[in-house]
Amino acid sequence: AMRRDFVANVSHEIRTPLTVLSGFVETLQSIPLPEAERQRYLDLMAVQASRMQSLVADLLTLSQLEGSLPPGMSEKVALQELMSQVASEAQALSAVLSGHEGDQKTCAHHLVLESVPAWVLLGVRSELYSAISNLVSNAVRYTPAGGTIRVAWSRDAEQVILSVRDTGPGIAPEHLPRLSERFYRVDRSRSRETGGTGLGLAITKHVAQRHGGELRIESQVGQGSNFMLVLPTSRLVLQAD
Repeated sequence: AMRRDFVANVSHEIRTPLTVLSGFVETLQSIPLPEAERQRYLDLMAVQASRMQSLVADLLTLSQLEGSLPPGMSEKVALQELMSQVASEAQALSAVLSGHEGDQKTCAHHLVLESVPAWVLLGVRSELYSAISNLVSNAVRYTPAGGTIRVAWSRDAEQVILSVRDTGPGIAPEHLPRLSERFYRVDRSRSRETGGTGLGLAITKHVAQRHGGELRIESQVGQGSNFMLVLPTSRLVLQAD
């Protein structure tokens, strides 16, 4: 039943942009259009093609995560360099959502990256990047313009915790247990507006579990959300500041 539902969801998610794309192609093939109108159609087609590419990329990522051996402890991932890349891409996404693509200085959100410690994580860089990037980009997508997204790392004796806290609309309690299911969305129309694939949290959960950790979610309607990637301290190498 899970496999059948998964195939049905994938088909649905691909069918929508494919139908839009096919319609634009037919229009361009059959109707002479002014250059400005033609360019607008091509831009809309590019958006739909990009959406399908993102979906396929996330599907491949999930497939690789499920089919590969658990990560070892030999690969070292510099946290500061990793978070710098995540922050840069989050700012670019915020600029795109605000209609200022290509201008990262015009950011629609207040992205606060608290002082990143000079730590090294033991794990697969591509997986950790994917998990962290998904949490931060989700916060950008679902937080209204002008909102704040605060990203911070902390640790205690047993855990290393990445916290991504936003000032978005918050999530009702009945949705929280299902958020990391593939294609589960609280608001489908909002997800499509912002370009989400519905697979980001599923990927993050898989990465966390493969690295011996977990994904935790705290949220209250009207008060924002806090998504936490929790890893065991055995994955942490402390570096000198």
